[in-house]
Amino acid sequence: MMKSVTPYSLMPIGIAAAVCIVIAGMSLFLHMPRANAADTHSSGERLVTIHDRGEEKVILTHAQSIKTALKEAGVVLDANDAVEPKRDEALIDSSYNVKIYRARPVIVADGAIRQKIMTPYQTVEKIAGSAGLALRDEDTAILRPTEDIVTEGAGLELKIDRAIPFTFVLYGKKTDAFTRADTVSEMLKQKGIELSENDHVSVALDTKITSGVTVELSRDGKQTVTEEQAIPFTIEKTYDTARPVGYREVQTPGLAGKRTVIFEVEMKSGKEIGRKEIQNVVTQESKKQIEVIGLNPGNGLSRSKGANMFTDSKGTVHRETYYDLAMNVVMKSCGAGGNYTVRPDGAKIDKDGYILIAANLARYPRCSLVETSLGTGKVYDTGGFAAKHPDGFDLATDWSNNDNR
Repeated sequence: MMKSVTPYSLMPIGIAAAVCIVIAGMSLFLHMPRANAADTHSSGERLVTIHDRGEEKVILTHAQSIKTALKEAGVVLDANDAVEPKRDEALIDSSYNVKIYRARPVIVADGAIRQKIMTPYQTVEKIAGSAGLALRDEDTAILRPTEDIVTEGAGLELKIDRAIPFTFVLYGKKTDAFTRADTVSEMLKQKGIELSENDHVSVALDTKITSGVTVELSRDGKQTVTEEQAIPFTIEKTYDTARPVGYREVQTPGLAGKRTVIFEVEMKSGKEIGRKEIQNVVTQESKKQIEVIGLNPGNGLSRSKGANMFTDSKGTVHRETYYDLAMNVVMKSCGAGGNYTVRPDGAKIDKDGYILIAANLARYPRCSLVETSLGTGKVYDTGGFAAKHPDGFDLATDWSNNDNR
């Protein structure tokens, strides 16, 4: 059966007029210009939606930053509130969603230390970070309402329970470890370590875990052990005759290197009975340290002076002279191995840069450091002058022979 349709011409005049008005209104609405992201971007305006305390506020703004847009919207921020995106972020896109996290008081209890902070964060890690604290994986932290409302007020408390620090040597590899276990047995279980018949633990399994205790797990037979060792940096001294004696400046700081050393270790009954290095790999090269040393003696001892009177920082006057002899033998007494070098100004120095000195050993013991007009010296020798000049120093130089030794 076909449905009949009443043409407009047959409709009552009032109904037909109403239909026409509705159609015309819809056509006008569809062709009206509407504000969208492209329009706001081209006009320089930006659509900013602000989420704050469960409420939403939308503004159109010409502001150039999040901070300025919030100010235009009448949003007042506390210094401890958090804003995403950050307050100083520039507004570039046509629209933004801005979330505000309001700070609230939280009592952070870390052992005997309790502090009250204002923080906008919700997670225990970030709350602890606001208090300047770091949480390890083994630590526990519980966020709960404060119990003492009268004293501390209504709010939240973050209770941190720290894990116990101990030294764990696992098959030769030493680490700083942490645990909340009561005994060694529980600690091994927590760390997923199952003991075999060839494994040995350095302490009884029922030993209580206390701060600083060392637990070593080893296995009989041959095994490989990896150690990271530091490579000391060398020091290069640059001498400057324009700088006064005593001047010393680190021009370029040194940096220790690192190397990984692999050993084959033989164990028996939990004790190491043999070790052999099987590989040595440098993982980080050391960088030498460059130091500038002043050599200008001013009125100090020089080649042209047979003697010089020098007053040290304590007010003691020393009569200084110089001599030129081989120092290899006397240097062995201070562990220098008989090796020394000659400075550009002719003073003989050890590996640490100390001038080789002869002195009255009753007052200045061998290997002690002393002040001289040419810089710090170390006592390696003595001489007959000490009887007449008990505070006198004889400085080893190359000024007589000029043979660089």
